[in-house]
Amino acid sequence: QVQLVESGGGSVQAGASLTLSCTFSGLTDDYIAMGWFRQAPGKEREFVAAIGWTGNNAYYADAMKGRFTISKDSAKNAIYLQMSSLNPEDTAVYYCAADPKMYNIQKLNTADYWGQGTQVTVSS
Repeated sequence: QVQLVESGGGSVQAGASLTLSCTFSGLTDDYIAMGWFRQAPGKEREFVAAIGWTGNNAYYADAMKGRFTISKDSAKNAIYLQMSSLNPEDTAVYYCAADPKMYNIQKLNTADYWGQGTQVTVSS
């Protein structure tokens, strides 16, 4: 049984930093791509960042480059999203996802497995 569990969300002031965690279990070696998505109220889900199984290749949505960093700890079966210089437009539910294909996550906004999401609220 595959499980992805996000944590680390919360309410912060604009300019603050926050790190989200996603611990996973049950994924086979086929699931080489993991990523973060977010969905704000009334908006479509959008790609945030993705990372390859080895943790060496990372990809970001243009709006997140320079502010967000994705990383992976294989020993802990976890990926992380370090977010800095947060602004109210970053307010959303953030989801962790896993898929066999990086293209699906990065370009098609889709994945085989999803976490339940963690809320991030940034106030001005």
